[in-house]
Amino acid sequence: MRNTVRHRLIAILLTATMVVVGGCSSTDTPGVPPAQKADPGKAAADFAKVEASTNVDAKRYLYPTTTGTRDDDQNWVDLFIPEGDHADSSVPLVILIHGGGWQSEIGADSFVNFARRLGERGLAVYNVEYRRVGAGGGWPTTFADVAAALDYVPAVKAANSAIDTDDVVVAGHSAGGQLAMWSGTRHRLEDNEVGAKPKFRPENVISLAGPLDMRKAVAMGDKYIEGVMSASPDEAPERYAMVDPIQNIDPSIPTIAIAGDRDHVVPAVLARNYVAAARKAGAKSEFISIPGGNHVSIVDVNNGQFMTVLETISRAAFTAQRD
Repeated sequence: MRNTVRHRLIAILLTATMVVVGGCSSTDTPGVPPAQKADPGKAAADFAKVEASTNVDAKRYLYPTTTGTRDDDQNWVDLFIPEGDHADSSVPLVILIHGGGWQSEIGADSFVNFARRLGERGLAVYNVEYRRVGAGGGWPTTFADVAAALDYVPAVKAANSAIDTDDVVVAGHSAGGQLAMWSGTRHRLEDNEVGAKPKFRPENVISLAGPLDMRKAVAMGDKYIEGVMSASPDEAPERYAMVDPIQNIDPSIPTIAIAGDRDHVVPAVLARNYVAAARKAGAKSEFISIPGGNHVSIVDVNNGQFMTVLETISRAAFTAQRD
């Protein structure tokens, strides 16, 4: 990623999505361990800035980490649920993982409007925040946090019986696309590897402009990958083998890779390479190109190109539930 493009990404995401959320509860929540309840600390205080929505509720949960430390300003998830009464396990769940080069400048608040748009379609959304480079993250903390957030889904389900956690779609943008794809294959890891022994597994994974071939991305000049990995592929090949999507294909997991054909930050060839490799391995995998789309426009809720992303995720979530 070049700095000028990165700064533009930060500016657009942080200005276009600063509509934050209301309805965060800090009261007792049945089924959630007391130590992990939504907390009236800084994270909850930040939520007070958000404009309330009339048709989507939101709750914040602090998830337990596996690193021996936790940052309550970063180790949290927001659960968005359409308002009203819902039968048990009737609302499909989508997990969103934001991007930003695994760097601290962009956070999950950039996906609030994204989550609400999905919520307005009748989906529950689990928006994940995690520690990043520059804010306590990096190797292996960033990956351990995302794994811990996903492993907390069963606890959140216990407190919100309406959500369906049997047919979950995980979708991530940019760095989050890599994290999303990796999240679907953690069960293949050795016991001593970061993110191993998952307590939760998604049924479908969607990458939005994700660097799904990390070694090739580094060879093409992506320094942010080496930043989060704290090493090049040559220096620590075992690390890349753990988390690089193209090295961890599971033929049983359906995947979709979406990319704009004008994305010069994470070129579409990385998604194409992944889909080709997945199909060769026998997986159901689809590549979707968005004409005229760049790295930011495909997740900008005010851009017409976003409708392709919205429709793709919605269709995957409702189809998975029906099947």
